[in-house]
Amino acid sequence: MEEQAVVLYSAPAIGHLSPMVELGKLLLARQPSLSIHVLLPSQAFEGGSVSSYIAAVSAAHPSITFHHLPPTSLPPDYSTSQHLETLAFELLRLNNPNVHRALVSISETHRVRALVIDFFCTNALSVARGLGIPCYYFFSSSGCGLTAFLGLPVLHRTTTKSLKDLATDTVLRFPGAPPLLPSDIGGLAQDRNDRAYELLLESATNMLMASGIIVNTLEKLEEEAVKAIRDGKCVPDGPTPPLYCIGPLVSSGDGGKAESGGGPGNDKPECLTWLDSQPRGSVVFLSFGSLGVFSAEQLKEIATGLERSGHRFLWVVRSPATGNDHKAVSTAEPDLGALLPEGFLERTAGRGFVVKSWAPQVAVLNHGATGGFVTHCGWNSVLEAVCAGVPMIAWPLYAEQRQNRVFMVKAMRVALPMEEAAGEERSVSAAEVDRRVRGLMGPEGEAIRERLQHLKKETQAALSPGGSAQVALAELVQSWSIA
Repeated sequence: MEEQAVVLYSAPAIGHLSPMVELGKLLLARQPSLSIHVLLPSQAFEGGSVSSYIAAVSAAHPSITFHHLPPTSLPPDYSTSQHLETLAFELLRLNNPNVHRALVSISETHRVRALVIDFFCTNALSVARGLGIPCYYFFSSSGCGLTAFLGLPVLHRTTTKSLKDLATDTVLRFPGAPPLLPSDIGGLAQDRNDRAYELLLESATNMLMASGIIVNTLEKLEEEAVKAIRDGKCVPDGPTPPLYCIGPLVSSGDGGKAESGGGPGNDKPECLTWLDSQPRGSVVFLSFGSLGVFSAEQLKEIATGLERSGHRFLWVVRSPATGNDHKAVSTAEPDLGALLPEGFLERTAGRGFVVKSWAPQVAVLNHGATGGFVTHCGWNSVLEAVCAGVPMIAWPLYAEQRQNRVFMVKAMRVALPMEEAAGEERSVSAAEVDRRVRGLMGPEGEAIRERLQHLKKETQAALSPGGSAQVALAELVQSWSIA
């Protein structure tokens, strides 16, 4: 019998690739005879971390095959001063001939049932349609974020100004999601005259032509958003593709250190040994993703706030960013003595533990001593905390994270918001760090803690046989008619 295959096409950044691979693992768990093929552009935006991740996944899961597409290059007159995301969109668009050849090649030995694409890979929709292959979008962020994404074409038609030119107190409403301000929307959507906006709008429009939308969320976490999408309220002038909520998908940890941004081998990390000696639920964990970095000044404010709070903490510190760019990641090991206030490490010894650059996030969140999580609001991190039942403080840094903060606080009720100072730097004072840590770990955080314990049980139920995620996965597979 002809072997069945599903092809996944991801942007190579680890935050997009990891959940896409987790989807592949989930499909294999349900359909072991399936063959999963992952298409990767030659440009790995995070270099070696992606390569080591791919090697680890390949070793652990022989049924997942990675295809490195041939190199592409931008036209000579193309400005490389564009957003990194704009360059990603453009390079992925230019990859269409390579995607076509890869799909044809895979089709010679397999029956390709579906192509699943990241929203950055929107132009591949036309390739799949040309080959008669059903194409599905995989939206690896929140359901609330999906309502805003689906609503972008509607917003574009009903307004004439760019978001950046709207009054700062303008209220933006998307069905099923709490109100947003223009500044809450990610930078790619801010300027309607920017190429990035044009490409984002194209992706949102193309999504409506997909055979379905797969979203990495738990229905019980975002009931209103999921209902609004399924009821067609986000796309008032046409049909909405079927929605499959197959989450929460979180890393199983067999992809190696790249999944968490780097780290040591198989020895137990020292921070976990330290957590073993701490009281249950007493430690605040601070970690800001593989791209989350701060200025030296901001690091000192965080340190001062943590010290004043009096609470136990585990803090992942990276070398500072250059300027105000939260994505200017340095690979240099941080010099804690120079970066942190004089005497800080000595004064907080015993109740605080500072880790250089990396910590095993999933393991830390699931440790009994962890009682709170200060996060950059990346969706993968949010889901990891929900699965572990850990309440959060939401401190967004870039991309869609500012709108995620609103969703986490207002719709999901899983976090307290970290309030930033006015201005472009959006710095956070030591006083605010102190206030929020005390709040989350004290009576103010009690309702959130109770909510997270409830959601933890809901995630377990959703992923169990007969649960909502398993039912959605079965419906998705059935839509491909896989025997």
